[in-house]
Amino acid sequence: MTERHGDDADGRDLADVAIVGGGAAGLSAALVLARARRRVLVVDSGAPRNAVATHVHGFLSREGTPPTELLATGRAEVAGYGGEIVAASVRDAVRTGEGFAVRLLDDRTLLARRILLASGLTDELPEVPGLAQRWGRDVLSCPYCHGWEVRDQPLAVLGTGPLSVHHALMLRQWSEDVTLIRHGLTEIGSDDRRRLAARDIRVVDGVVDHVVVDHDRLTGMGLLDGAVVPCAAVFVSARLLANHGVVASLGVEVERDELGERVATDHIGQTSIHGVWAAGNVTDPFAQVIVAAAAGAKVAMALNAELVEDDVSVAVA
Repeated sequence: MTERHGDDADGRDLADVAIVGGGAAGLSAALVLARARRRVLVVDSGAPRNAVATHVHGFLSREGTPPTELLATGRAEVAGYGGEIVAASVRDAVRTGEGFAVRLLDDRTLLARRILLASGLTDELPEVPGLAQRWGRDVLSCPYCHGWEVRDQPLAVLGTGPLSVHHALMLRQWSEDVTLIRHGLTEIGSDDRRRLAARDIRVVDGVVDHVVVDHDRLTGMGLLDGAVVPCAAVFVSARLLANHGVVASLGVEVERDELGERVATDHIGQTSIHGVWAAGNVTDPFAQVIVAAAAGAKVAMALNAELVEDDVSVAVA
């Protein structure tokens, strides 16, 4: 695999595309662009969102693959077509005469005609003692990613926002023993309570104080009043925050709502800043790995088409 470190990665040569983020979306885009004979640099900090997960699920032909293995395979495939992996973190990016300068935390600078932002997102968890330490193990977010692994066990949903009732109703598909702990929900409407009751989902009007763990296994959620809600796993709708700092100085538009924030793009992946594109979880917080990978490929084709038009214009001129 081609990796760039130290002085030899000064990056003064102009690349076609600098991809910020070496996850499923970034590597998928890099593969398409490298096969299109573009010079591609993938800047990878080595801290993927799913690092705590043990396996990837719902990815046809890759079911059960460890995330680290999936990414290692992707990096090797990109390198096989001449794409370059830059092991570094990005400080910021600024526009230049020919495109953009991507400045790294180690003071290197990479130059590229276009930027593709595939930097993912961060899950902002509720401040409950012990919750973050169990994240990705038995504190979970996505039923489609982890529901099968905890099927037929007592499950809890930590009420945090507008998706919590939906979360509980969905989890009933995997277990007959589901409890919704109201926690941060100001109220649950009478209609929602009827729907939950119809599916035999209990509602506990309490606030979680801590996570109960026995022999490194979650066994319940401890409430402020001293009660414990037994469960083998708890599902949390974390607030989803896009890792968009690399282009913040360029004024890229970010959409925000009660669920979190995401980089705004049009239907082909262009952001509000010409020359800056985005794909994957940074634009779609709920995209699973297979969806993020598909988005990276789709955006890469549109981006390459734009570069082709630029090349034609230069040739005509």
